[in-house]
Amino acid sequence: MSRSPSPALPLDGLSAIVTGAGRGLGRAEALELARLGASVVVNDYGQPGRDGSGEASAAPAEEVAAEIRAAGGRAVAHLGDVSDHERAGALVQLAVDTYGKLDILVNNAGILRDRMVFSMTEDEWDSVIRVHLKGHFNTTRFAAAYWRARSKAAGAPVYGRIVNTSSEAYLAGSAGQPNYAAAKGGIVGLTTSTALALAKYGVTANAICPRARTRMTEDVFAGFAEPAGGELDALAPEHVSPLVGYLASPAAGKVNGQLFVVHGGMVAVMERPKVAAKFDTAKEAFSYEELTERLSPYFEGRPANETFGAAEVLGLKRG
Repeated sequence: MSRSPSPALPLDGLSAIVTGAGRGLGRAEALELARLGASVVVNDYGQPGRDGSGEASAAPAEEVAAEIRAAGGRAVAHLGDVSDHERAGALVQLAVDTYGKLDILVNNAGILRDRMVFSMTEDEWDSVIRVHLKGHFNTTRFAAAYWRARSKAAGAPVYGRIVNTSSEAYLAGSAGQPNYAAAKGGIVGLTTSTALALAKYGVTANAICPRARTRMTEDVFAGFAEPAGGELDALAPEHVSPLVGYLASPAAGKVNGQLFVVHGGMVAVMERPKVAAKFDTAKEAFSYEELTERLSPYFEGRPANETFGAAEVLGLKRG
């Protein structure tokens, strides 16, 4: 990563937090924000297991922060579990104390504990919901309170950007990930609610559904061939990070409450759920018999594997 000598970088003078930034997508996002001029707090809990197991380590976050500084940027590392409410608050405060303010929050931290719903334990459910959904809430809550207070003190809107990380597991379902899919769906709901609540303060909130080959998705994409000859992998995190940089920038000031699917040189803007069919009772109220007569033929005529969402936005070839 190298910093442009131009003084007109789009994120110059802005500060950012990226959670889960020690590896994979978060690392690519932190590097991209720094390349665009932002001062970055690199957060990561540093556990070696993608299921959240192992001893916490500051090394992953420190390495990314050092990489940013070596390229001429500004960065500090933060070791902390964002699912801990107090630590999330301390993370936001660290950005304010270090850089004088917080302008951008990118929520990326997460773990996986995959299991079919009939086999999943309570802890496997709770831990994934806690890190993904509660972790997104915790940082958002403290950042939102900070921006609201700044706006009220200034008597005008302030600059604030939130970029959350959802998943196509929410859009299309994922049979072995009921906890993950539910958490990612909850993140979309949190994002749209936050977008409405903070718009008057000058803050936007958007979410992305990225596809990328990372430590968390190594099993998912194990069958997809990596390119030879030095070509950029279609599943490289670097295909995702530019969208995060854009959503964090002044250029995206009118983009709010949106959901994007992004990977391999493709960005798709998703629509909110639409009515697929509507049925009105012929009487005062529906009866079981009328619903059976009206609804069953409709669903029997649809593909057995069809869900309410789009299963694939863009196909990928397996190697």
